[in-house]
Amino acid sequence: MTTSLQPQATDVPRRGRHRSRVVESVEIEPNKNNGVPRSSWYRAVRRVSTWHRPYAIALLVVDCAATALASFTAISLFAQADSGFQHSPELFRLVAYLLLPLAWLIVLWGHGAYDRRYLGVGTDEFKRVFRASISVAATVSFVAFATKTNLSRLSVATALVGALVYVILGRWLARRMLVLARGRGRAVHRVLLIGTFAEATDVYTAVSRVPGAGLVPVGIHLTERYAQSRGSQSPVPVFAGRDVMSLVRELGADTIAVCGSASSEPGELRRLAWQLEGTGIDLVVAPQLTDIAGPRVHIRPVEGLPLLHVEEPKLSGLAWLFKNLMDRILAALMLLVLLPLFAVISAMIWMSDRGSAYFRQARVGREGKTFHVMKFRTMYADAEDRLAHLVDQNESDGLLFKIKNDPRVTPVGRFLRRTSLDELPQLFNVLKGEMSLVGPRPLPADDGDFLGDVRRRLLVRPGMTGLWQVSGRSELSWDDAVRLDLYYVDNWSLAFDLVILWRTVGVVFGRKGAY
Repeated sequence: MTTSLQPQATDVPRRGRHRSRVVESVEIEPNKNNGVPRSSWYRAVRRVSTWHRPYAIALLVVDCAATALASFTAISLFAQADSGFQHSPELFRLVAYLLLPLAWLIVLWGHGAYDRRYLGVGTDEFKRVFRASISVAATVSFVAFATKTNLSRLSVATALVGALVYVILGRWLARRMLVLARGRGRAVHRVLLIGTFAEATDVYTAVSRVPGAGLVPVGIHLTERYAQSRGSQSPVPVFAGRDVMSLVRELGADTIAVCGSASSEPGELRRLAWQLEGTGIDLVVAPQLTDIAGPRVHIRPVEGLPLLHVEEPKLSGLAWLFKNLMDRILAALMLLVLLPLFAVISAMIWMSDRGSAYFRQARVGREGKTFHVMKFRTMYADAEDRLAHLVDQNESDGLLFKIKNDPRVTPVGRFLRRTSLDELPQLFNVLKGEMSLVGPRPLPADDGDFLGDVRRRLLVRPGMTGLWQVSGRSELSWDDAVRLDLYYVDNWSLAFDLVILWRTVGVVFGRKGAY
């Protein structure tokens, strides 16, 4: 079997500079032991990457303990007299502490909650846990109805909802431990990137932004002439004209990532997949479609040709209406609860320099409309006049002016900024519909028209918090901040908003990137 993943010979190797010899196109013979396993329970060759096995076993223990704890919680809160097992306490304990946890584990397994493809990264794992909880609730309801068991609805609901909460919390803690392990180089996938130099480095940059994903590129195998990439700096060794399987074994890789248009010959990717059958090496395809994910991407085969459909962002409809209603309702409730805090902060600011407690600044909102954002004043009253003398000290590489130790910030203002309390008055902007709880950061209106990619941020209302806030805030470069804001616009969903709100709590208490 031959493959055109190898370029033709042109160059000579240089030792010690991530360069590799380019030789004539190599014929790759399929592994004689290759072949699709006849049973999913048995593989002739074990997978090279095995970190998911002990991790899945740990999740089994965590899930079992979580569901048993939920049963214990329900029993502790509500008397057993209403449970329907008052004449058989042993049967009640058997159901609560053995059969129900066992049912949870079976349903979780059936929904793929232990599938290695969904473990350790993304939200699919938690979605499957949620779907499993619905299945368990439906099963319990059906069994109770069929057997006419007089169960306490409140205790059953507590056990089921508690199990869902405990399982998600346990899995979240397990994932945090996995991320820490991956930070030490454990439980990772060693990836060989195959493609042109530009495509491979783009994929390298993308996966390197998220170390917790566990993807560690260990080499690049070029499908172009090496001379086209000469002079470019590579973060990992670069090879060309090598036998793919021998290179994988040499680098200790367990995953091959085909980047962009690496498969220029029809059927080439399919033949590469055939080669990897039974080797224990995973094959992934990284198309040139960055920062678009989730429900927008669908694979629809047509006559055996898998077409990747990219839907338009859904910035309207029932979910969008619910987001707007949720913004207004939550903003109103938070303002009612926080009014005493507003009074205390206002008094602190006034006593510091006898100035106004609030600061209003023109910002650009949805569709380019200008509005005045409200914040607690954190600078001295003459801050705008002193700005001209500090322009050359700007530490931001974008449209915003940022200095880590800005001399215009008052002592009270420094505290408000570190705790993010200065942002609370923006709840009035949310209540008026000028801002949202979650969205891109509002940009100053005095920077003129926004051109290029930055202008796309104006498709949605700016937010009090957003993806950039929970990903580093002021520590991010301007390009990274824009990239994250555009990712939010392109992949918005209600679940995404809730995840960002949850992550905001940890960022605020951690005071990361706030100054």
